[in-house]
Amino acid sequence: MNLSRNVKGDIYYVGASDRRLALFENIYPIERGVSYNSYVIMDDKVVLLDTVDESVRGQFYENLYHTLSGRAIDYLVVNHVEPDHASMVEDVMRRFPSVKVVGNQMIIKFLTQFFGDELKERALVVKEGDFLETGHHKLTFVSAPMVHWPEVMFTYDVVDKVLFSADAFGTFGALSGSIFADEYDFDREWLDDARRYYTNIVGKYGAQVCAVLEKAKSIEIGMILPLHGPIWRKDIGYFVSKYATWATYGVEEEGVLVVYASIYGNTASVASSIALKLGDRGIRNVHMYDVSKTDPSYILSDCFKYGKVIFLSPTYNMGIFTKMENLLLDLKAHLWQKRDVALVECGTWSPQSGKLMKEILSSMKDIRFPYDDVITIKSHGGDELEEKINEMVEAIAK
Repeated sequence: MNLSRNVKGDIYYVGASDRRLALFENIYPIERGVSYNSYVIMDDKVVLLDTVDESVRGQFYENLYHTLSGRAIDYLVVNHVEPDHASMVEDVMRRFPSVKVVGNQMIIKFLTQFFGDELKERALVVKEGDFLETGHHKLTFVSAPMVHWPEVMFTYDVVDKVLFSADAFGTFGALSGSIFADEYDFDREWLDDARRYYTNIVGKYGAQVCAVLEKAKSIEIGMILPLHGPIWRKDIGYFVSKYATWATYGVEEEGVLVVYASIYGNTASVASSIALKLGDRGIRNVHMYDVSKTDPSYILSDCFKYGKVIFLSPTYNMGIFTKMENLLLDLKAHLWQKRDVALVECGTWSPQSGKLMKEILSSMKDIRFPYDDVITIKSHGGDELEEKINEMVEAIAK
């Protein structure tokens, strides 16, 4: 059944959603699935912008052939070579023998690594600022390296002010009921998935995202068509401002995360006590995570969202509890920064997880310790521990 949709004028959505996929990139849980977006411009020359993942090829071709209505594709613009968007390139070339594959030099290089050197004979190499006129439309190309692969480019339609933004401004989640962001309650249905997508997939490349956002200021954007998630045609500034906050590692919302590991429940009990004391202090936006239960992609996303985090870990094999250590190293790999942090360690003998956590966190940029001491839980704790926790909560609250 045809599921293509008109985006604007002669621009059509021909992508598809996968609700069966459990892990995006075989890492990140996606309970709501994901969409793979592809677009067609039905001008004097027909342009296909990006393809889809192999998993939705059947629906993609049904949408595509319905939209084409017997016409051939003249140009296939590839903005991003990652296989969830480019896996159909060779097949499209086979089905449409006259199609030209449009991309920058690195895109063509990467495509030949996937599909062979014969692709070069069908390639139209473009660089930033070049134009491709298709009749009514005039397309130009914007280099967007490391957002989030080095070859990435955006395609901008100068006439209709439409930005085809590759993976930028994308989000986890399958489309249902509409292809447009303004026809959803975006904050309730999509924002958390958008943040988790950005922080985990693109998060370490904040400087590169900022550079692209700076370029975007020089063009008038009437619509953003990403490769995942809904299309933006209203309130574009709202979503761009979210990206600006995430890219600069700014605090999106005031609140405190209490992130803990616990083997026998003692550390968990202290974590709960800290959360309650924060509440008593008047802080209402407190969130608790058990690193053994919650996938780290969710915790990392909230670490980007909020400004203060308390990490609690038992000492395990003379080190940090494994899943807590993995989370901290993941935060470091994503260049997490500009946050207030407090630390609690636990151990019956030779506790040292706090010192080791602090070493990892201190190696990150602008991580601050408003309560400089590491609090130690000796097995279970007592009155002295209670006093130190009160001091730490007061320091974090201020």
